[in-house]
Amino acid sequence: MHDSLAPEPEPLSHGLKQRHLTMLGLGGVIGAGLFVGSGAGIAVAGPGIVVSYLIAGALAMLVMRMLGEMSSAMPASGAFSVHAERALGRWAGFSVGWLYWFLLVVVLAVEATGAARIANGWAPGVPQWGWVLVFMVVFTVANLAAVKNFGEFEFWFAALKVGAIVLFLVLGVLAIVGWLPDTDPVGMTNLTGQGGFLPNGWSGVVSGVLAVVFAFGGLEVVTIAAAESDDPARNVARAVRSAVWRILLFYVGSMLVIVTLLPWTSMKPGESPYVAVLDAIGVPGAGQIMNVVVFVALLSALNANLYGSSRMVFSLAERGEAPRGLLKVSGGGSAGGGVPRRAVLASVAFGFVSVLLNLKWPDSVFLYMLNAVGAVLLFVWALIAVSQLRLRRRIEREAPETLTLRMWGFPWLTWVALAAMAAVLVLMLCDDGARPQVLWSAAATAVVLGVAWVREMRTKRP
Repeated sequence: MHDSLAPEPEPLSHGLKQRHLTMLGLGGVIGAGLFVGSGAGIAVAGPGIVVSYLIAGALAMLVMRMLGEMSSAMPASGAFSVHAERALGRWAGFSVGWLYWFLLVVVLAVEATGAARIANGWAPGVPQWGWVLVFMVVFTVANLAAVKNFGEFEFWFAALKVGAIVLFLVLGVLAIVGWLPDTDPVGMTNLTGQGGFLPNGWSGVVSGVLAVVFAFGGLEVVTIAAAESDDPARNVARAVRSAVWRILLFYVGSMLVIVTLLPWTSMKPGESPYVAVLDAIGVPGAGQIMNVVVFVALLSALNANLYGSSRMVFSLAERGEAPRGLLKVSGGGSAGGGVPRRAVLASVAFGFVSVLLNLKWPDSVFLYMLNAVGAVLLFVWALIAVSQLRLRRRIEREAPETLTLRMWGFPWLTWVALAAMAAVLVLMLCDDGARPQVLWSAAATAVVLGVAWVREMRTKRP
């Protein structure tokens, strides 16, 4: 365990700017889960999906605040993996780092395959695997180049997604008040009709939380990226503050627009509620417009996940928890160098394996892998909360001046967040559809913890 809380110098570049970090925070979390997956949540919760998003969003806000507090005090490319090691010991840093890396490289396959499916619809002449190959090569090159290039890529991707949501919110509000051509004010009919605001009661809201809580995964990449900005402590604090409230506005705001404009009973899981709204208010080619936005969202998430996974495995290598060969960094620490190229290639290689398994055995081998990471995010979040409980006291004692961003209502809100995560896990165990995810994720976590324990025992031997 580290004795000192002082941030250790990183050999990585410092080419990311504040605007890159802010957009990375937004871009990492606004994906297909929002644009398409939200339909499943509306189908089970009705208009109460707004409450589901508020609850899930509040939990994500608390986690990000804790992470922001630790990352601004101790910026590191391994972020919460480093914090867990300092707070709880090597086993915790090893476990959370490897589980998060595994989560990113498996999810990466879903994003690459989803984007390839859309591109295949536009250009059927190119097979799906051909598109996957193109995307993986392009983003590997982007991640092997200077980190500022990655930052620019992600900035413009995220800007397009944010622009699409802002435009959607503006058009939606205009349609609600009846200021668009051929529209009348809709009033409260869709919010209170068809069974009321909570047509399936609070159990529907809870089911909605289970459907949407994992859509907030991806926010953590900001704190990983902060170590490669010019002023990590200040930049991560600002990025966390701005990302959290904007995401709540985008998520909760767009859900409110959707369920106010359309009857919730018209929503079908697997179909984008955004397309349904744009069709209803007469936007021509709504389906294709949304296809482009989802396509960009998937590629943006793929880019961010490749970045996050490479930095996490690099940080693990720095601490002796991954092969030392992954520590090779390109041409010095200037803005043009400082890229952990071997770590990028290792993450891409495993991502490629995931993609091949997804294309060849989507309903067997890959499904098991996807289930194995289904609830891992909750384990990562729980370790973030426990680390923050332990480290906050140490930071106040040893380096109080580094606490530039503080967790609200410490320690009570940290305990509330932990209780909420435990409740989500219990509810998932009680849900037939979600139970396999919890069981497979628990098995994956147990394997990693087992390896961590064996390593710990070996180092303790004389």
